[in-house]
Amino acid sequence: MNNIFVYLEIEDGIVGDVSLELLTKGRSLAKQLNCKLEAVAAGHELDGIGAQVFPYGVDILHLADDKRLSPYTSLPHTSLLVNLFKEEKPQIALMGATSIGRDLGPRVSSALFSGLTADCTSLEIGTYEDKKAGKVYENLLYQIRPAFGGNIVATIVNPDCRPQMATVREGVMKKEIKDPKFVGKTRKLDVSKYVADTDFVIEVIERHMEKSKLNIKGSPIIVSGGYGVGSAENFKLLHELAATLGGEVGASRAAVDAGFSEHERQIGQTGTTVRPKLYIACGISGQIQHIAGMQESAMIIAINNDPKAPINAIADYVITGTVEEVLPKMIKYYKKNSK
Repeated sequence: MNNIFVYLEIEDGIVGDVSLELLTKGRSLAKQLNCKLEAVAAGHELDGIGAQVFPYGVDILHLADDKRLSPYTSLPHTSLLVNLFKEEKPQIALMGATSIGRDLGPRVSSALFSGLTADCTSLEIGTYEDKKAGKVYENLLYQIRPAFGGNIVATIVNPDCRPQMATVREGVMKKEIKDPKFVGKTRKLDVSKYVADTDFVIEVIERHMEKSKLNIKGSPIIVSGGYGVGSAENFKLLHELAATLGGEVGASRAAVDAGFSEHERQIGQTGTTVRPKLYIACGISGQIQHIAGMQESAMIIAINNDPKAPINAIADYVITGTVEEVLPKMIKYYKKNSK
């Protein structure tokens, strides 16, 4: 009762990084609330899931193992969570802001009348005072995310309805093992108790999946460009610098919308969230949507001809100048001094 639940995304028997990141955050929240962390795995041949998630501090793992639950389809997974949550009554439920989470989360929250905050960038525990009702709510989940086009950061609370539900994008939270030797309890669910046969009306006959050729999330060095780069032609300088440093090229949404770079390179609230060792921001003003996707970088170098650009406030080093002036010099000297 009133524990924290994380829905696990599983592909080919492997738990997704976004789920492991949520388990890490869930463990921290559970410690603050003095409750247990529970995880839900739905699919087929799930025997290896426990070994993957228990080190992250999962107290109870709910396993729904049925061939019909893999691959993911909306109806059975929704029924499973809705009925399980009615039974267990979690206070918080978290899932990834992925194609699956964005489909599943709203369905579950709607069925439970609980509300859902999508694409959170931070989750904290706090207090809320309702002055009109004269009530003070303790230990609420602060669901924090950019709003109104990124012009404000909104803190959303759900005082009365449960569970408090939120989705978080991959890379936003840190993934950290609590104890490699920790082993929680496994509870095998009778799928027929939670999911009706009619929920399996849709059958996936064939799947075609293509893995991304880019590895922006895993690159230790990212050279990223914004609208200020000026053109797709100037983006070639970014590719040359990235190749010299052994990194990847990223882009802001404005640069992608302008056609300077491909969508799969987009970094920010509506793109990929990254944590490289070095992030070189070229011609990026620093809107909050972009900042949300790269602010955890170990070192940030900002190259901008505007000395008052917002990104300069979070940069470790600021170079004032145009991309055409600065990047050729960087490429020249990196090549000269690199082994």
